[in-house]
Amino acid sequence: MRQVACNATFEEMGHLNGCRYGLHDRDAKFCAEFRETLAVAGVKGLRLPPRSPNWNAFAERWVRSVKEECLSHLILFGERSLRKALLQFQEHYHEERNHQGKSNVLLFPAPAPLEPGGRRRIRCRERLGGLLRYYSRAA
Repeated sequence: MRQVACNATFEEMGHLNGCRYGLHDRDAKFCAEFRETLAVAGVKGLRLPPRSPNWNAFAERWVRSVKEECLSHLILFGERSLRKALLQFQEHYHEERNHQGKSNVLLFPAPAPLEPGGRRRIRCRERLGGLLRYYSRAA
């Protein structure tokens, strides 16, 4: 777990780079060394209260979406292919996927490039070899 904390706070690629706080539950794997490694990078590790399973519901829902919609359909060869798949899914999740909790709209829609000629009315954007698809009207 110490290595996980080092990777998360890595200067250029760490997900916690620039963050002040990191939330974690009370699992024994989040030991004092884990919290110290975060503290060295300027991230304060905050433990969630005991018996509070719903506090982490958003993260757990996102992990479930990644597993069901992406990772369970792929065969990954190493960390590099996992990172690529997660990056592609993250972009799809934020830019191209309708969210039912937000009135079925896109959270951060990407600007649609103009297509000359107007031949095609429906445009399809594929990610991960066609596993994730997004259809939109051509501008």
